Amino acid sequence: MPRILIVGGGYAGFYTAWQLEKHLRKGEAEVVMVDPLPYMAYLPFLPEVASGAIEPRHAVVSHRRHLKRTKIVNAKVTKIDHANKTATIAPEGGEAYELAYDHVVVTAGSVSRTFPIPGIADNAIGMKSIEEAVAVRDTLIKNFERAAALPKDSELRKRLLTVVVVGGGFAGIETFAELRSSASALLEKFPEISFDETQFHLIEAMGRIMPEVSLETAEWVLKDLAKKGAYVHLDTQVADATGGVVKTNTGEEYPSDLIIWTAGVMANPQVVRGSDLPTEPRGRITTQADLRVIDADKNVVEGAWAAGDIAAVPDKTGGLPDGTCVPNAQHAVRQAKRLAKNLTAVLRGEAPVDYEHKNLGAVAGLGLYNGAFQSGKLAIKGFFAWVAHRGYHGLAMPTWERKWRVIWGWVHNFFLGRDQVQLSATQKPRAFFEEFASRPKPAVEETPAPAAAPAEGEKVAAS
Repeated sequence: MPRILIVGGGYAGFYTAWQLEKHLRKGEAEVVMVDPLPYMAYLPFLPEVASGAIEPRHAVVSHRRHLKRTKIVNAKVTKIDHANKTATIAPEGGEAYELAYDHVVVTAGSVSRTFPIPGIADNAIGMKSIEEAVAVRDTLIKNFERAAALPKDSELRKRLLTVVVVGGGFAGIETFAELRSSASALLEKFPEISFDETQFHLIEAMGRIMPEVSLETAEWVLKDLAKKGAYVHLDTQVADATGGVVKTNTGEEYPSDLIIWTAGVMANPQVVRGSDLPTEPRGRITTQADLRVIDADKNVVEGAWAAGDIAAVPDKTGGLPDGTCVPNAQHAVRQAKRLAKNLTAVLRGEAPVDYEHKNLGAVAGLGLYNGAFQSGKLAIKGFFAWVAHRGYHGLAMPTWERKWRVIWGWVHNFFLGRDQVQLSATQKPRAFFEEFASRPKPAVEETPAPAAAPAEGEKVAAS
């Protein structure tokens, strides 16, 4: 029985395994999925997790609950030796071992792409994982709690009430808008803090935001954000963030305790560098339209497949300037479904089919009851776009079990409001116990008694 190894359990990895379970006959192939995390995070929900609109656990999908016939291995793949069709598996706390396979599917996704700007690595946080979204949510609420206890002329208070987001793509704008909406809701619970004290700044190096929508829609979003006290600085770059003070190339400075980096992604470097599969200049694994890996001469690398953010998949409908698919959730999910069908076809001696997806539009949530939708020349803004956003992503969330949890949470929030309680102490769960735990007293070392001085006669004899 051939073994299919799936490297990565995010969007593309989870959907590939899920669809293979539907298409493969019993005993036709063994599917093994390796990922250090036990779940797939639905990334479009991260801004709402950060704003308290979605419970964090509802935005993830458990691998073991929903993959019934796939062998799950919670570990890292540190090396792919496709020449010998083996992968090195490194479980946490255990010794690494090699796993042989017949087909490898690389779906290890992407990570935040940063630049060597002083202070960013030490003070910023990304928006690429559920853990980061939870940390942003807890930090925002905790900062309000701390600021409320400080005098109004305090520099620390000003810093705590300032949020800076870097990057004006969909992820950045949605995060920015959701946090502004969340902060406005928090003000109702903090009479000590005025609206004018809260400062929200988004820094974008380009001359516009959200390139997926029309310029008219993007400009409407800018005006709408400005009305709510959230300001976007176009044609501006971060020059320094040392000590949490964001300095721009235009001379502005924004001391902030919450700096969020959303300025681009790159293919998972650990997996790519540890693989002998061919890559392109952007560091992604090269594939042809049917999602099989190809080398520099366009020859198919037998038994190797890739999809999602880590793969340079040709986009026949227009995508990035180099003609490849944009690294987003839409492509990852649809590529995974096509890959599962193609891999099944190849196992049965049939021909694979090219991946082709026509983008139906883009939808963004901009805080409670507000959004933007763009499909061709059709643009919808405000409440109905927000309904479209929630409707689309509510249905796109994989498995009905997860859909119901998310939708039911939205219903609860409609009647009860956001659940704005920070649990940042969970990041150091033993701190409270350690503070008051009794410890053994250190042993007291006995001081040896001084030796008696020799008598005078003994000294003479010794001499």
